[in-house]
Amino acid sequence: MKSSIRKIGNSKGVILPQSFLKECFIDDEVSIEVKDNHIIISAPDDIKRKGWEEAFREMAAKGDDQLVIPDLFDDEEIPDWKW
Repeated sequence: MKSSIRKIGNSKGVILPQSFLKECFIDDEVSIEVKDNHIIISAPDDIKRKGWEEAFREMAAKGDDQLVIPDLFDDEEIPDWKW
């Protein structure tokens, strides 16, 4: 996809499609870096999983963090498995 570079005050900018931002979980802040003559725009590391820590704490407090499939089965003797 090509996009025009636009003058914004003393700077220049590029309009990014909403679908690109949504796919990258970018809301209102980006991380920008230059690497090997490429401008890399990405979601800031702290934004990608923002809120997860609090959500996991809440799950643990409610007891919602239990395993769906147990670590050990009652019948560990599975003939097709070789150890």
